[in-house]
Amino acid sequence: MATPPDIHEWISFDEVDEQRTWVFDATYLRSNYTCIFGCGCQGILDEPAPELGLGCCSFGAHLVDDDDRKNLADHVARLEPRHMQFHARASRKKGYLQPGDPDGDGKPTTLTRLVEHDGVEACIFLNRPGFEGGAGCALHIAALEADERPLDWKPSVCWQVPIRLEHSTDESGHLTSRLREWKRRDWGEGGTDFGWWCTDTADAFVGAEPLYVSAKDDIIELVGARVYDQMVELLERPGWVPLPHPVRRS
Repeated sequence: MATPPDIHEWISFDEVDEQRTWVFDATYLRSNYTCIFGCGCQGILDEPAPELGLGCCSFGAHLVDDDDRKNLADHVARLEPRHMQFHARASRKKGYLQPGDPDGDGKPTTLTRLVEHDGVEACIFLNRPGFEGGAGCALHIAALEADERPLDWKPSVCWQVPIRLEHSTDESGHLTSRLREWKRRDWGEGGTDFGWWCTDTADAFVGAEPLYVSAKDDIIELVGARVYDQMVELLERPGWVPLPHPVRRS
């Protein structure tokens, strides 16, 4: 029998005071994955296009709830034209948001507006290559200037990808929470059309630290400090030789 190509090891533990089991993708979290936006990222268009500098920002960021929308609005108010290439467009009547397709339950969705520049559409907050304030997310740039965490400024999906937290509840009401690698399938049908995805190839597995260290703030934001510390204890247990990530094994 052929060996399945995408083998991952997982760790899990139950919370004593809650009806919840935590499950972590140890293979991914112990890998040296790192975001390579602006350093070889080929984007998520139908064909690789590193020269466009779009990263994951080819599509508008879906806002998950009212808190997400309010947080974004609070930080957009702090942006200045020197941070944001399309600041003037965001200030016009159309604003920086647009309606998205209804979700699976038929409820309306909201996402950040797309703007066209040099014939290419992308998120309104994405500064394109050559902008004097810096290429990349305007929210990220302004956060760093303010000596604050970019994850506190951005829509939730923007700082989580490519880490994914998902929850499921069984018939007895027990909750299982999984922290894992964000796959192509998590983008929906469009993910299969990407010409490149960063966790599929070795390009982005070049970090100086394992992901659970480099993404510590992001993971704590998702699962809490206590759960993070327990996860780290298991990931660092003596004598364990972790299974390399599939793209490294190949």
